[in-house]
Amino acid sequence: MVSAETKPNISSNFKLIDGRNLCYKERGVPKEKSNYRIIFIHGFDSSKERDFLAPQELMNSMGVYIVQFDRAGYGGSDPNPKRSLRSEASDIEELANHLELGSKFHIIGFSMGSYPTWSCIKHLSHRLAGVAFVVPIVNYQWPSLPESVLKDDERKKWYKRMTLVARYAPKLLHWWMIRKTSQSSSNGGAKPRYFTDKDLELLKNAPGFQFLTADKLKSRSVFNNLRSDFLVAFSKWDFDPLELSNPFPENDKRPVHLWHGCEDRFINLKLQRHVSERLPWIQYHEVHDGGHLLIYDTAVCEAILKSLLLGEDTPLYTPQLDS
Repeated sequence: MVSAETKPNISSNFKLIDGRNLCYKERGVPKEKSNYRIIFIHGFDSSKERDFLAPQELMNSMGVYIVQFDRAGYGGSDPNPKRSLRSEASDIEELANHLELGSKFHIIGFSMGSYPTWSCIKHLSHRLAGVAFVVPIVNYQWPSLPESVLKDDERKKWYKRMTLVARYAPKLLHWWMIRKTSQSSSNGGAKPRYFTDKDLELLKNAPGFQFLTADKLKSRSVFNNLRSDFLVAFSKWDFDPLELSNPFPENDKRPVHLWHGCEDRFINLKLQRHVSERLPWIQYHEVHDGGHLLIYDTAVCEAILKSLLLGEDTPLYTPQLDS
């Protein structure tokens, strides 16, 4: 039974400084009774409705308050024609100020929601109590990524090609995406091959998840927002995450965490391991049988919260770096 202390899932919105509306919903215990306040940052083609599936009983007992918001152009939030790394972090800071989350709060960034998370580390580290990256993207244009790590990664060619097409031939990309998703629908709704069997099993209990459809993509505004998000994520950044200094030098408990599924078909495991090696201030965790959708695995979500908020490690997710 859900505790009477649980925050109801009611959507709200407010106006940002530049006039755009930003939509969010609050989960967990009421903010004023919370011990921990977390902003969850969703990924590509997503929204605030894709919940971080930590057990409600755990959130109640730990006193966890989570706010999930629609990034620019998704769900109920207005698009940002000037979207950038910095603007994504600014939206998060304005949300934290609007909700009066206090001087410091935690963030969890999922998949492509990791680029706003990196931007928060770069620009808002003074506001952060801790960070968890969950299956974060790696931008192949980060300057210090060595060729030795990239040479056998076929994804590099795909992302480079897609970035060029998105930038210089958006009409062609729009046509191709509609055609591709239409073919999937005509094949009996075949699920994308980049989801593992475990991912697909987790989706059965995942609220708010919908595959990208041709009908949805026919909306020019939907396509334009997806294109904008993709280009900011995979174009050249104005900083290199692998050159960042420890944002918490006074904290020896390493409050920045990175979680990855060893079976993830979106992001190369070797790249995540390289990131963790380059940045020793990140505490690295691996889910050995996990795919991309770790936020829908309640056991993993529980471990993420306990490591981020309590500093408790689960041996099951200790990486086997010699494998």
